[in-house]
Amino acid sequence: MRNLHRRTKVSLLVILQIMTTLLTGCMWRDARLPVSTDHEAQATISFVAPEYSASTKPYFENVVKEFEVKYPNIKVELQVINWDILDSAYNTMISRNQPPDLLLTNIYAHFAKDGLLNNMDELFSPGLKDKIYPYLMESSKMNGVQYTIPYVTTLRELYYNKDIFNDVGLTEPPTTWTDLEEGARIIKDRKQVDGFGVDLTDNEIWAYLSYFFYGAGGGWMKDGEWTINSRENVEGLTFLKSLYDKGLTDPEPAITTRDEKQRILGNGKLGMLISGNYFEAVVPQEFPGLKWAKGPIPVKEGQTPMVLGVQDVWMSFKTDHTNKDALSKFLDFIYEDARYEEFVLREGFLPTIRTVGDKMAADDTLMKQNLNAIKNAKFYPINHPAWSAVLNATRNMGQTVLLGQMTPKQALDRLQHIALEKSR
Repeated sequence: MRNLHRRTKVSLLVILQIMTTLLTGCMWRDARLPVSTDHEAQATISFVAPEYSASTKPYFENVVKEFEVKYPNIKVELQVINWDILDSAYNTMISRNQPPDLLLTNIYAHFAKDGLLNNMDELFSPGLKDKIYPYLMESSKMNGVQYTIPYVTTLRELYYNKDIFNDVGLTEPPTTWTDLEEGARIIKDRKQVDGFGVDLTDNEIWAYLSYFFYGAGGGWMKDGEWTINSRENVEGLTFLKSLYDKGLTDPEPAITTRDEKQRILGNGKLGMLISGNYFEAVVPQEFPGLKWAKGPIPVKEGQTPMVLGVQDVWMSFKTDHTNKDALSKFLDFIYEDARYEEFVLREGFLPTIRTVGDKMAADDTLMKQNLNAIKNAKFYPINHPAWSAVLNATRNMGQTVLLGQMTPKQALDRLQHIALEKSR
């Protein structure tokens, strides 16, 4: 018993010594580290972003690291997810009642309709709101409520391989459907390469539908009503199918994606395609010897030239740990001019804030042209709750229409029906 009692005394002394050492160590360490003056309780932000390129994840990881150094009481949980599985990933989170605090994507209105989103006016600071181009904010509103903030935008135009054009005697890009068809035929006959690249995969089909809807004088909506199966839209899709039927497009519009077709163009095996302005940053870097140029999206004879703009937006879900002050700090941080400009340059986007846009436009004539052009661009109706269902329904219709399993009118009648059903 005496031995046990002695060991107990020794153990108590050892424990006291360890506690004293740990306490001293903590005091020594704290004396040398910067002490945060922010006395908030610990906050957490779950943040989901799409993977635009190989540099997207490293960029956002660095942003998170810098932010947590500045705000040690705010922890950011980051997930960067490939676009191909992004929708299924965040929908799974939502179905489990674990939505992210911040999500960057291209649709939102159905979430707003279901009451899942925070009002962004309660999150972003007056300084940040003042920096964003006003004309980009309209599609971020639904019933007058600001549910999203535009983060990046792109301008869609026709890009072409200048060497191929020069080899076959084409001096200008096509501006009309007639010119497009004739140019694609000349490239096919004289160069033995595909004339016009078309992406009707589930990544991009709604973009190509838009090009030919608007090019025919139609569109997704008119005066607040869905017009997907309008005469103009049917004509546009019928013309696009006729290019495929005549062998004037690439052979696999419903299989090979836009990004793959950009590489095919860079390799000299494709004459032209419609893409975003990121083409200008990505493709020439991958193919340094490529000579390229661009022109407007071709339209039906007599129609006004059109510009399509696409934007990705931030939204904030209501969660069981929503901290609006922390979210406001994070949004201000990622939109800081130098940090935001770095992202735009890395990914080849157009800026959505005037402080960065004005600076970049002053240094780059092409950027100035793009920013001027997008002021008059048409955008997807992302502020309509039915848009998500319509977009999803387009994903598998490319192959169906190209193979003649449905006529263009039948396919668009189906989309119109879905749009009306989901609008109720």
